[in-house]
Amino acid sequence: MKQRLIDLLATLGYPVFLQGSLQNTEAYPNSFFTFWNFSTPEAAYYDDDAGRAVWGFWIYFYSTSPLLVETEPEKARKLLKQNGFILEGKPHDISVDKPTHTGSMFTVYVYENYD
Repeated sequence: MKQRLIDLLATLGYPVFLQGSLQNTEAYPNSFFTFWNFSTPEAAYYDDDAGRAVWGFWIYFYSTSPLLVETEPEKARKLLKQNGFILEGKPHDISVDKPTHTGSMFTVYVYENYD
């Protein structure tokens, strides 16, 4: 599921990283996405067996351009929704550890149905 998320976000033309994987000594790209899988419980039980997993992801977008921080997360939300992800609200501002960048984040869920 993580690779599916990465592949979809990458179609927007920005690098995609696991949240926290960029080192403080590395220069940040001008604009990029990160993600964090915060939860993956199982659900849809039948006959004492789970029928699916529910993946929860936080999606972050960072940029040196405040305009892109406003527009690109919304494009990502629409793309993910078109591909079966469930949205939990709109992007909101986040603090960033680099003074050159601003950022926003939003939450999505996606079902992985078991065979």
